[in-house]
Amino acid sequence: MINREDMLELTRRMTPARTSITRIAGCYVDKDGEFDGSFNTNFLKLSGSDRAKNLKLAKTVPFSDTNKNLKKYEFRPESQKPGGMWQLLMAMRECGLKNDALMDTFYDVVMERCHMDSEYAILVFHDRYDIPAKAADKERLGESEEVFEYLICVICPLSGEYESGEPECGFLFPAFTDRSGDLNHVNVYQRKPDIPHMELIREILGVE
Repeated sequence: MINREDMLELTRRMTPARTSITRIAGCYVDKDGEFDGSFNTNFLKLSGSDRAKNLKLAKTVPFSDTNKNLKKYEFRPESQKPGGMWQLLMAMRECGLKNDALMDTFYDVVMERCHMDSEYAILVFHDRYDIPAKAADKERLGESEEVFEYLICVICPLSGEYESGEPECGFLFPAFTDRSGDLNHVNVYQRKPDIPHMELIREILGVE
């Protein structure tokens, strides 16, 4: 189960003034499921309006209803072997999305297996959160205990000329559990939990 307070701790920082997101990368996919261009940029170099717009998209994942729209899944052992999605996500996280070859590999996997009815965008955000230590009474002690380095991915239908609409599905990797990074799990978002994109869970991420 996901602790709602863990997710709120992340979302409180997802404002233009407080964000520590370092980078955003993404690609566009046309209605036939074909690649239609990509981008990869320093998040702070975006205009103020673009930063706010993209933060809203990223925030959709951790701010959604926990254990309903957002659920925790475990990586199967085979998914953590060389060549698997877990290893790819770890490499993307380690390079802070700066390796375009890794990003292209990720986009290819998603495009090959994602079932969308229209043009869409695959957006990936990289963040580093310096987790402050807290006493038993939850008062902040100040000294950091851990840096939580993570990715948020959202898959969004396009609502206009390269304009991303509300995310249809996505994930946060690694999962954020008990205020710490949890490398064996991922938090998966579904806008419509009654009609989930099971291909994201089973075929793309390889989790259960």
